[in-house]
Amino acid sequence: MTTHSFETTVRVRYQDLDAMGHVNNAVYATYLEEARIEYLTDGLGIDQDELSTVLAHLELDFEAPLVSTREATVGLSVTDVGTKSFTLDYEIRDDSDTVARAETVQVWVDRETGTAAPLPDAVRDLLADNTTIES
Repeated sequence: MTTHSFETTVRVRYQDLDAMGHVNNAVYATYLEEARIEYLTDGLGIDQDELSTVLAHLELDFEAPLVSTREATVGLSVTDVGTKSFTLDYEIRDDSDTVARAETVQVWVDRETGTAAPLPDAVRDLLADNTTIES
């Protein structure tokens, strides 16, 4: 189990389960998104109306099925901050068992042009102050 700088719980709903009783693989991306938005808004204090990112990359490795209909824990950390993007590392756990690991890259976007734009200085500083170096 990796230590992450932020952790939250996500509710596993009955509708998330597939015919085998496992959380459907596509739902994991939603759990990551829920954790990411909570981290950026509640954890770092970025106003949701000011958040202007798009998901540019998603890498997701499944390690075990998630069969619970209660909740799962998502841990995440900032691992890299660039000029226009930042990278997050995730771990999804059921109790203490890791069920998936993921990485996403978010790109800051100019809302008027729809193109990649530099991270605002305040956002870059918040992310940089919370970056963890993976060993």
